[in-house]
Amino acid sequence: MRYRLTFLAGLALGYVLGTRAGRERYEQLKKSARRVAQNPAVRNTAETAAQQGRVYAGKAFHTVSDKVGERVPESVAHRVRSLRDRNGDVRTEDDWGTSNT
Repeated sequence: MRYRLTFLAGLALGYVLGTRAGRERYEQLKKSARRVAQNPAVRNTAETAAQQGRVYAGKAFHTVSDKVGERVPESVAHRVRSLRDRNGDVRTEDDWGTSNT
C-alpha cells in the first residue's frame, strides 16, 4: 500500500509540475527525447539489450521446461497448445514469438 501511495503522490506531483511548465517546455522535452532516441549509440545499445534479453529468455524457457517437464497441469498444457495453434505455430529463433529486429 505504501508503494501505491508513493506512486500516486509522484504522479500528482509530476502532473502539477508538468502543467505549470506549459506546452513550450513539453515540446522542448519531447524534442530532446526524440534526439536521444535517434542517437545511433542509444539505438545500438537498445538493440543489444533486446537481443540479450531474447537470448536469456530463451535460456530461461529451456531451463524451466527441463525442470518442470511433464509436471505441468493438463489445463496449462492445453492452453499453451491452443495458443500455438491459434498463432499458426510460427517458431522463431527464441521460441517466444518475438521478432529478431
